[in-house]
Amino acid sequence: MIRIISGTHKSRVIHAPKNLPVRPTTDFAKESLFNILNNHYEFNEVKVLDLFCGTGNITYEFLSRGCKDIISVDESYACCSFVKKTIEDLKFPKSKVIKADVFSFLRGSIETYDIIFADPPFNLDKIDQISPLVLEKKLLKKNGWLIIEHGPTTDLSHQPNFIEKRKYGNLNFSFFAHPSELS
Repeated sequence: MIRIISGTHKSRVIHAPKNLPVRPTTDFAKESLFNILNNHYEFNEVKVLDLFCGTGNITYEFLSRGCKDIISVDESYACCSFVKKTIEDLKFPKSKVIKADVFSFLRGSIETYDIIFADPPFNLDKIDQISPLVLEKKLLKKNGWLIIEHGPTTDLSHQPNFIEKRKYGNLNFSFFAHPSELS
């Protein structure tokens, strides 16, 4: 079950199929994350990339809060189909849902984003390659953030442009900033 926390679809509950290969972000962690983001961004002015989008939990929250420019990427056909259908059912603004391997997508991307959110499987062996690839490809806009959701045993604090880690039970968010924010 997914609950939209705020915005035009506040308190809306979405029931995802049980067979999707996902681990949705908890409401507590999602609410905390969006409280942080709300202090830094006007959601109707940002361009967002939701990587490993799964059920679309984070995508729907951004859309409900007024984001009009979001791309959601997942390699699962079932996840992408579910997210597309849910966006249509909820009458959200058109957004792109792309079925692709996230690393291939990032390597081929030429667009820039204000917020890149990545929620890979906690056991993904390449999780530490996400931030270097995003930075190498210069995918963050000035004042942009990359946020990676990960489990408690993953430590990304040694990576370039890391700014902080927030812990919510067994779930962690590591934040990375555009290089201009660090000078």
